[in-house]
Amino acid sequence: MYVGRFVVIGPTVGAYRVSSRSFPNRRALDRDGTITVGPTEDAPETDNPYISYNCVQVTDNGVVLGNGSHVDPIAEKLELGYPARDALAEPLLALDFEKDDYDTPRIAGIVGLDDDATTTGGDPSAVIGTVRRDALLVEEVTEPTLVATYERDSPELFSLAADDAAGAAREVYDHEFEHAVCAAGVAVTDDGVETAIVNE
Repeated sequence: MYVGRFVVIGPTVGAYRVSSRSFPNRRALDRDGTITVGPTEDAPETDNPYISYNCVQVTDNGVVLGNGSHVDPIAEKLELGYPARDALAEPLLALDFEKDDYDTPRIAGIVGLDDDATTTGGDPSAVIGTVRRDALLVEEVTEPTLVATYERDSPELFSLAADDAAGAAREVYDHEFEHAVCAAGVAVTDDGVETAIVNE
């Protein structure tokens, strides 16, 4: 099954995978904790605005993962102290779905929220969201949850066994969904934030 790009978001571990039929010549690069998706050196030239973007941004208030330019404003709002749900929802609503041939949804999530950043408090949690042509969905989650750009475009539970960044990146890269290109994983621990990438 081809589901396009997808995120898996849990309270302390998350992952993002690029799956692509149209633009497979991309890779993930770690830039001091910010993970960027961009074209490889042999990629054909394109003016497509959705090819390059930050897919992981680490903040003091949580780690943002997503499939486009909305990742940066979500991270900025988290840094400013917005509640996680609002930090996620406002940029998704403002930027809306991608204006490409497929009306591709924007997907994102925030991992490693502390008690004050969530809507309910208590144990660490996470927030996941998507904006599609027909809906804006934002949910607080307490176990791994997936949302993808196609087929699985509403949040649903996902079995993620990994509890570290490298394991999460590898697990989503190797998942049976078709056309894997690259993946990123994050984990929030007592010692800080781990990130990892898989390019193959």
